[in-house]
Amino acid sequence: QVQLMESGGGLVQAGGSLRLSCTASGSVFSINSINWYRQAPGKQRELVAVITSGDSTNYADSVKGRFTISRDSTKNTVYLQMNSLKPEDTAVYYCNAQSLYYSKWGQGTQVTVSS
Repeated sequence: QVQLMESGGGLVQAGGSLRLSCTASGSVFSINSINWYRQAPGKQRELVAVITSGDSTNYADSVKGRFTISRDSTKNTVYLQMNSLKPEDTAVYYCNAQSLYYSKWGQGTQVTVSS
C-alpha cells in the first residue's frame, strides 16, 4: 500500500499564501489520483483539488483561480499552492491517495487564515 505524509500548514493572514506538500511512499505506482480534502469545524469534509496519474487536475469552485495542485514525480510529492487565502479556507487539510484497491489518508495538516 501507500503511506502519505503531509506538511506545510500553519497560520497566515487573509490574502497570504501557503504551500502544502503530500509525499507518498510505498506502492506509489498503484495510485490513480491524489486528492486534497479539507474539513472545517462542524462541517463535512470537502474535496478541494484533484490530480490524476495523467496530470489532469480539477478544483472545487470555491478555490478555482486561487489554488493550484501540482506534482513532482521525482520526489513522489504533490503540492497544493494556496494563494489569496480567505478566513473561510481555515480547515484541516487532508491528502488522499486513490487506487483501484484502496483509499489512503494522510494525518491532516491545520491551515488557519486570520482576518
